[in-house]
Amino acid sequence: MHFNNLYYQTFPNHYHSQMPMALANPMLVCKNQELANFLGLSEQRIRDADFLQVFSGQAVIEGMQPLAQKYTGHQFGYYNPDLGDGRGLLLGEVIAEDGLNWDLHLKGAGPTPYSRGGDGRAVLRSSIREFLACEALHYLGIPSSRALALTVGENPVYRETQEQAAICTRVCRSHIRFGHFEYLFHSKQTDELKKLVDFCIAHYFTECLAEPKPELAFFRQIVIRTAQLIAKWQAYGFCHGVMNSDNMSILGITFDFGPYAFLDAYQENFICNHSDHSGRYAFNRQPSIGLWNLNCLAHAFSGILSIDELKAALQEYEPEFLVHYRDLMQQKLGLTDWQPQDQPLLGQLLDLMQQHQLDFTNTFRLLSETDEQAELMAWFGATEQNMAWINAYLRRVNQQDISADERFKCMQKVNPNYILRNYLAQNAIEAAEKGDFSQVNELFELLKNPFTTQKDKQHFADNAPQWAQQLEISCSS
Repeated sequence: MHFNNLYYQTFPNHYHSQMPMALANPMLVCKNQELANFLGLSEQRIRDADFLQVFSGQAVIEGMQPLAQKYTGHQFGYYNPDLGDGRGLLLGEVIAEDGLNWDLHLKGAGPTPYSRGGDGRAVLRSSIREFLACEALHYLGIPSSRALALTVGENPVYRETQEQAAICTRVCRSHIRFGHFEYLFHSKQTDELKKLVDFCIAHYFTECLAEPKPELAFFRQIVIRTAQLIAKWQAYGFCHGVMNSDNMSILGITFDFGPYAFLDAYQENFICNHSDHSGRYAFNRQPSIGLWNLNCLAHAFSGILSIDELKAALQEYEPEFLVHYRDLMQQKLGLTDWQPQDQPLLGQLLDLMQQHQLDFTNTFRLLSETDEQAELMAWFGATEQNMAWINAYLRRVNQQDISADERFKCMQKVNPNYILRNYLAQNAIEAAEKGDFSQVNELFELLKNPFTTQKDKQHFADNAPQWAQQLEISCSS
């Protein structure tokens, strides 16, 4: 395992070096062996006992240089200058099989100077949720940080009640956020800001080096990647819950999981974060919040790019989002092209789903498995309005030069059978809190193949039970 700690070497004034705080009597809950192999942590190179020691904070591998990064950001619309890695440590950047640097990051590794009085710990329930969500999104094809390991210790952690401490090891190409640029801009570190921009272009956006103005190309890429990411969230019914600008990655990946949720019954203004009393981060507001955060980032770039350049780049966001979202929904509906009547057809479908509280994922999955009118009526309900939509949809798809079987095959590649429903995660958490980690590992394996019906696993695709509607997820971790 070889390290090349570029951030450590380049920005010594923007982090705090420190060792992790170890978990007491740690246990390995779940290990992502495929990802471990990619990072050079194959079973032949590092024994399970050593793996546990490293990723429970008890030891570091030679070459690791742990640090907590400093950044700021806008939280629920207000600028907060006191942010940073308050419970996370970047262990180092490992050179993986692809020859690129990948960050290894412990979440829950103890207090840092940026903890703002917190204990720096993460609890088992939130660590399980992050571990599973990273991988669930990855296998759905939605860009995300990855999860390497989940460990738990005997340390008590106090939130609403006493809970167990845990550490989730996060992996991604970079942990640089919108908030890194906001910090340097608002603290008037102009030279360091330009240095950070150049660093990102040189290491993560090398295609921009060939452009006439690399800094502008870099900013445009962040705009485009963010638009595409959020289009995927909307197409798959994923609600992030805390889209503060410090939780936004420059890479356009899903990042910093908290009170996220996949939609069960479709509700366009669904709020997954119990702490979001105003609904700022409701499901249907995610696209506009993405642009709001990009405007915060543009402000930080205002000393590097002109106002006209920034405005022009930001104006690319909405068209990119709409085109990408339309393409995804076209595939989910089984359409080989997009015609003028398809937009109202989609809009009517979403209206019916909301009106009848139909499951978002299972509705699209059903459309990818049958075109029998009776089966569709049984799902939607026997009303004239529903019948009118079903007939319009069937006329539309049957006009295409593709067989129903071929259409279904294509649709089943984009309409998952399994998603990480909140109630499934909650069941796994409750079992884990009693010392049974089998459900965590079962979900981890299940979600690697979300589009394929798996033998004896179909109950995981069931609609959420009634009690799941009462689940409340907050920012508490």
